[in-house]
Amino acid sequence: MDVMQSIAQDYLKKDVPEFRAGDTVRVHIKIKEGSRERIQIFEGFVLKKQNGGIGETFTVRRIASGVGVEKTFPIHSPLVEKIEVVRRGRVRRAKLYYMRERTGKSAKIKARKEEA
Repeated sequence: MDVMQSIAQDYLKKDVPEFRAGDTVRVHIKIKEGSRERIQIFEGFVLKKQNGGIGETFTVRRIASGVGVEKTFPIHSPLVEKIEVVRRGRVRRAKLYYMRERTGKSAKIKARKEEA
């Protein structure tokens, strides 16, 4: 098992910001179209984070044209260029599945007060 962990250690990203469920993030993704490559930004709140190590993923949800869109990203993927935390959200649980049914004002997540 130590051999697997030591190999995976080389592929872990060092510049991943600290974020958790409820935080609004901006994910910069590399999109390959033919021979061209561009960066696309997906902004929304973190619905959940799961696993750990090399297989760690997080799911981001946003409302696009009145329809909820969720995308799951591997944190350590080379296609994820960078993750920016836009604002910190104050939530009381780790998985925010209940937000899928919310609309309007109840779908808002309050801002967390920063600990100084």
